[in-house]
Amino acid sequence: MAKRIDISGLSAFYGSHKAIEDISMTVEPRSVTAFIGPSGCGKSTFLRTLNRMHEVTPGGRVEGKVMLDDENLYAREVDPVAVRRTVGMVFQRPNPFPTMSIFDNVAAGLRLNGSYKKTELNAVVERSLRGANLWNEVKDRLNKPGSGLSGGQQQRLCIARAIAVEPDVLLMDEPCSALDPISTLAIEDLIGELKERFTIVIVTHNMQQAARVSDRTAFFNLSAVGQPGRLIEIDETERIFSNPSVQATEDYISGRFG
Repeated sequence: MAKRIDISGLSAFYGSHKAIEDISMTVEPRSVTAFIGPSGCGKSTFLRTLNRMHEVTPGGRVEGKVMLDDENLYAREVDPVAVRRTVGMVFQRPNPFPTMSIFDNVAAGLRLNGSYKKTELNAVVERSLRGANLWNEVKDRLNKPGSGLSGGQQQRLCIARAIAVEPDVLLMDEPCSALDPISTLAIEDLIGELKERFTIVIVTHNMQQAARVSDRTAFFNLSAVGQPGRLIEIDETERIFSNPSVQATEDYISGRFG
């Protein structure tokens, strides 16, 4: 079930370096929220704090709070691995497991999380591939390596793998930046369908993409080189692109910097 995310006073660190500072926002369930801003302003770092992926980097830690409905994801008793099952992630470059078949790529998370009968696995793999709009293209070669698919198909395979474990939230870190225009359009269409089931947060450098796929847009920026990234403004996407309330947002969207 899609869930609401409430972030309050969040700062993220890598060792002594503060990457982002004092970010507060709400991400509504069954919606798409896009993060935009210049390179190096902390968008991807912030995205990774939402499922504790930043902790994989040595010295990664946060101050502040991330609530998924009524659960504090950073409570001492919470297992980060469990968080990453609940809050799935799709990365910038398609990363199917190269030695695994298409079927096993989708089933990988399920097998890690428990034992399933073959018939159950078959049903979930088919449902996930259909959910990623990939089933009709691969149903006759499920035992072939996932790495043999095209780039756009590989990214949809990674989305199928992410949704197979039924997360509440789906994070996407520039999921189309390595893809051709046709594959990009396919992923964008898919995002529109997936938001009926999941809460989606996407980082993108493509402002037209943010305008096309998102319900709300958050603009991040740096006050100066070497300073932590900050949330400058978040609002309905249409308003951000037509009438932002902060001059820096308008300057970025109009191409004056970034």
